[in-house]
Amino acid sequence: MRHLLPFLLATLPWAAVLPQETPRHWEVDAPVDLFTTDELGNLYTLSGNDLHLYSRDGAHLAHNSLNSFGPISSVDAFSSLKPLIFSRAQGQLALLDNTLSMQGSTINLARSGYPQITLAAVGVMARYWLFDDRDMALLRVDDQLRPVANTGRLDQVLSFTPQPSYMEEADGRLYMVDPAHGVLVFDLFGTFVRTLPILGVQRVQVRDGFLWYVQDGALNRYDLRAFSVEPVPWPGSPAPLHVLDARIEHGRLYRLLADRLQVDPLKP
Repeated sequence: MRHLLPFLLATLPWAAVLPQETPRHWEVDAPVDLFTTDELGNLYTLSGNDLHLYSRDGAHLAHNSLNSFGPISSVDAFSSLKPLIFSRAQGQLALLDNTLSMQGSTINLARSGYPQITLAAVGVMARYWLFDDRDMALLRVDDQLRPVANTGRLDQVLSFTPQPSYMEEADGRLYMVDPAHGVLVFDLFGTFVRTLPILGVQRVQVRDGFLWYVQDGALNRYDLRAFSVEPVPWPGSPAPLHVLDARIEHGRLYRLLADRLQVDPLKP
């Protein structure tokens, strides 16, 4: 043991320094209509009805042309590698697997008693969130589309008629974006909690106690504990880029531009 001690002391600093993942710059060099990410850092891009899946380091993992589904209006990757796609025009939902192939049959919302759903999202316990434009209500349903929670008419609850553009579940809350009125927050029972004063945005992302969003081409971070906003400088190019949307995952910044999507390390 005495002879081993110098060797252990010499190697200890190296043993304590484990290999660290270093994010690198990469791009999807083609126009993207919309995108999202999951908690593993995987990237999902939609161009027309062509859906692509990339790893967080830029490896192309899967592609599927979902032309028979109807025009895709949103992709929700709440469950990593099991995205939910929604067609507002067709009133349809479908779950995909890690090859972007459909799991089971397409869900027709109108046939299930929901003829005017304009937004859909997925959450914990295989629950779906639906915004019913006819009844002006936010619904939470199970995987058989049986109601679990119902806000009732939101125009009566909020004293205005919401026109939401996006919603996602995170950390036991549902965040619904109304560009004219702010981000509406609900608990998992559909009870209205508060309105965050973030106006003029189409989409948000909630991660680790912060809400990220792009407003007038600038990236902002809203602290959900302190209720304060902090601007976050764009990394890289000294000339400002016209950023349409952005998300944060695993120390990476995903930026949607008019002609491409960029992924860069996000500096602390």
